[in-house]
Amino acid sequence: MELNPVVWQPDVKQIQASQLSRFTQFVLQTQPESQNQLPAFTGYTDLHHWSVSQPDAFWRAVWDYCGLTSVEPATAVLGERRMPGAQWFPGMTLNFAQNLLRLAEGERANDEAVVAYCETRSVLRRSYAQLKADTGALEAYFRKQGVARGDRVAAIVTNGYEALVAMLATTSMGATFSSASPDFGVGAILDRFSQIEPSLLVMVNGYGYGGKVFSRTEDLQAIRQGLPSIKGVVVIEQLPEQALPEGPGVVSWEAALQAGQGQAPSYTPVAFDHPAYILFSSGTTGKPKCIVHGTGGILLNHAKELMLHGDIGPGDRLMYFTTCGWMMWNWQASGLLTGARLVTVDGSPGYPNLNFLWDVTANEGVTHFGTSARFIAGCRKANLAPAQTHQLQKVRVVFSTGSPLLPEDYDWFYSEGVPHALLGSIAGGTDICGCFVGCVPTLPVRRGEIQGRMLGADVTAFDEQGHEMQAGRGELVCRQPLPSMPVAFWNDPEGRRYHEAYFDTYPGVWAHGDFIEFTDTGGAIIYGRSDATLNPGGVRIGTAEIYRQVETVDAVKDSLVVGRQVDGDVEVVLLVVPAQGHALSDALVKELRTRIREGASPRHVPRHILVVPDIPYTRSGKKVELAVARLLNGSARTDNRDALANPQALEQIGQCLREAGLISP
Repeated sequence: MELNPVVWQPDVKQIQASQLSRFTQFVLQTQPESQNQLPAFTGYTDLHHWSVSQPDAFWRAVWDYCGLTSVEPATAVLGERRMPGAQWFPGMTLNFAQNLLRLAEGERANDEAVVAYCETRSVLRRSYAQLKADTGALEAYFRKQGVARGDRVAAIVTNGYEALVAMLATTSMGATFSSASPDFGVGAILDRFSQIEPSLLVMVNGYGYGGKVFSRTEDLQAIRQGLPSIKGVVVIEQLPEQALPEGPGVVSWEAALQAGQGQAPSYTPVAFDHPAYILFSSGTTGKPKCIVHGTGGILLNHAKELMLHGDIGPGDRLMYFTTCGWMMWNWQASGLLTGARLVTVDGSPGYPNLNFLWDVTANEGVTHFGTSARFIAGCRKANLAPAQTHQLQKVRVVFSTGSPLLPEDYDWFYSEGVPHALLGSIAGGTDICGCFVGCVPTLPVRRGEIQGRMLGADVTAFDEQGHEMQAGRGELVCRQPLPSMPVAFWNDPEGRRYHEAYFDTYPGVWAHGDFIEFTDTGGAIIYGRSDATLNPGGVRIGTAEIYRQVETVDAVKDSLVVGRQVDGDVEVVLLVVPAQGHALSDALVKELRTRIREGASPRHVPRHILVVPDIPYTRSGKKVELAVARLLNGSARTDNRDALANPQALEQIGQCLREAGLISP
C-alpha cells in the first residue's frame, strides 16, 4: 500500500530520553554474553523481533527493568508454553497492591498520588501515604466482614479515588476485584455479578452526569436480592445530601475506614496466575463472559505498556477518561506503579462543554491524556482548537482507543489539537486487558496508522485459510502467549468456552476478532470487528472503511453500517443520524454514495441509506453493529439490552426498518 505521510516525528533528544531507549540499553548491558542471541538493536523492528523470538529473556528483562517485586521468585519465565494454558513464572508469589503502592514507602510518600474530579463533589487530592493508609483500613474492614483470600469483591463505582482504594484493599488481601459503572441497569449488574457470587459490595449512592444527578439508593435492595452471597455493603456517599440506605450490613465509606483505621495492608502473597480481576465482555447477546485475569500477568503487561510504550514515569501525570465498566480503568489504575500521579475524571466529557477535559489537562499539568476516538472526532466536528485555547505544553502523549481513528482525526490533532505530542492510537481489548498494537515513542506517527506491534506480542494478519498475509487486511491473530491473556473464564472448568472464544478459528493461535492490515513500515490499520464485516458479492468489507467516508461529512452526526442478507448475498445498509439543521435529502444521499464510491470502492456503496434518531452504543462507547444486524436479518437470538448505553435506539431503528420495508411489520 502507498505510504501514509509522517505527521509527527520524535527528535533525537526525545528518543534518547524515552524509557524504551533506556530499556534497550538495559537489555544490552544485563543480558549474558554467553547467550549470543542479542541483535544489534538498530531499530524498533529488531527489538520487537527479539521480544517474540526470545520471550523468556524479554519478559524477565521487563520484570527487572520495571522494578516489579515478588515474595518468592519464579523457577522459570515460561513453564508450559501451549496456548491456551501457558504457565508464566511458575513458583512465583507476589502481591498486586504492593507493587502499585511501592512509592508509599519512600521519599515520595507525601506526593499526590490521586487527584479526583467529580460532578457532585469538590476535587479530592490524596497522597501515596494516604492511599496506603486507606487501603489498609478498608482491607481490615473487609476482613471483619468475613471476606477472605480468593473471595470476590464487587464494586459499582465511578472513576475516582474510592474505586482505587477498593481495588487495592481487595488485591492486598488476595481477593478478586470486579467493577461496573453505576449507569448500568440493575439487570446488567446482576448479569455480571451474579455469575461470580461476590462476598461484599462497594457501591456509590448515585452519580452526576451532564449536570444531572442520578440516585442508585432505591436499586440497592434489588441488587442485594439478586446477589445473596453478599455479606455487607459499603456505600460511597457521592451524593452527600442523600440518607444512607437502610439494610443489614450497610455502612458508609467513612465508617468502614474508621473501623479499620491504623491497620496496614497485609500484602498477602498469591501465585502469579491468582485471579486479580474479573472483567466482562461487552457483547449484546446473553450474559457477558466473565474473563479472569491473573495477578502477575496483568501487572507485568501493564508495566510494559505504560512504561515502555506509554513512556510514563515518576513525576508524570496520567489522566484517562474512562468508566469502571471498561478495561481502560484497570489499565489506568496500574499507572500507580510507574510513579505517576493519576488524575481521574467522572461525569460527562461534554459538561459544561466539550473543552472540559482539555481544561483539566491544562490545569493539572497532565503529561499523558487518554480518551476515545469518538471524543477526538467530536472535538474535530465541533471545531475545537485546544492548541490555541489551552496551555498544553506539558502533554507528551495522547492515547486513543475504543474504535479506529480516522485519518481526518490525525489532521485535526496535528493542526488544532496538540501538535507537539505523540498521538498514540492503541488497540487490544478486554480479553487481554491491554494492547496488541499501539504507540511506540521512538517511531514517527503516520496519518491514519497505529505505530506498530507491541513488544512481546507476536501478532500478524491471517487469511481465512490461516496463512500469514504479506499484504492487505486479514484477521488479527497472536501466535504466542502473552502474560495478560485470561487465565480462565469463570465457571468454565474445562476451558471449553475459553477455547471457543479465541482458538476455534485457528487451532493453537489466538484469533482476536478484528480486521487489521500491517503496512510496509510496520504500522497497523484497524478496520473494525471481523465478526461485523460485510460480504457483498463475496468481497469482505470492514465497516470502518465506510465510516471513514461518512463521518467526515458535516451533515452527518453519527452512522452505523450493517449487512442485510438477501438471496445468498449481502446488501449494505447505512443508518444515518443527520447533524442539527440537516436532513437526509436526496442531495445528501448522493453525496454519501459518491464519497463512499470514490473514497472506498463501488462495492462499499450502500444499497439502502436510512435516517434514524439514534445509534446504539455499548456502555464502553462502541457501536453495536451486531444487534442491529440480527434485527435486520430476523435472528431469533435475544439481545441483552441492559448492556447498551441507549437501548431505546434499537427500538427506534426497528421502527425505521419496518417503515422502509426492510423487515416485516
